[in-house]
Amino acid sequence: MLDKIFNLIVELEEDEAIGLAKKYIEEGGNPQKLLEACGNAMGEIGQRFEKGEYFLSELILAGDIFKSIMEFTLPKLKQGEVTKVGKMVLGTVHEDVHNIGKDIFKVFAEASGFEVIDIGIDTPPEKFVEAVKEHKPDIVGMSCLITAGVSSMKKTVDALREAGLRDKVKIIIGGGRVDEGVKEFAGADAWADDAAKGVRLCKELLGLEG
Repeated sequence: MLDKIFNLIVELEEDEAIGLAKKYIEEGGNPQKLLEACGNAMGEIGQRFEKGEYFLSELILAGDIFKSIMEFTLPKLKQGEVTKVGKMVLGTVHEDVHNIGKDIFKVFAEASGFEVIDIGIDTPPEKFVEAVKEHKPDIVGMSCLITAGVSSMKKTVDALREAGLRDKVKIIIGGGRVDEGVKEFAGADAWADDAAKGVRLCKELLGLEG
């Protein structure tokens, strides 16, 4: 069923995708796996956007589908008391307006006990610096779904270093264009290509059990 939901989202079949996702949850499906399927679908949509196969209108529709699915999936994921484990500043870097991957990761992080300060999309380095100064997080999370965001990640890490803040936080990067090479290039501490892995790595960075 998850494969079918993935395909329906990628093909932007809004009513069918939401309806099948709702049925999956109502029948006792795993909310985390559903959100992972949504994240994978959004990654595919992002690639189609970069290739010129999809346009901004398709991205907006995909975002609406995801938000609708989140409305009934998030409460299932958050059931039960959550022990606070740390604080995180999270944003999509400059020149990237994608919020889907960031939002999925935020859901997983909050469900795992992180207090998340979301500073939005197309976020310039100085805004990350201001947020770190104000909130004093344990971790900074940066997201990008397009290639242009890679250099923005490096500029943001450099800005934190220049502000004397780099050694005070751990930095994790994520998104469709991120890998070990990008982590090294940007100067981050960890990278992840899915939300569940990202949260586990965040806990490991803080010396907690992943």
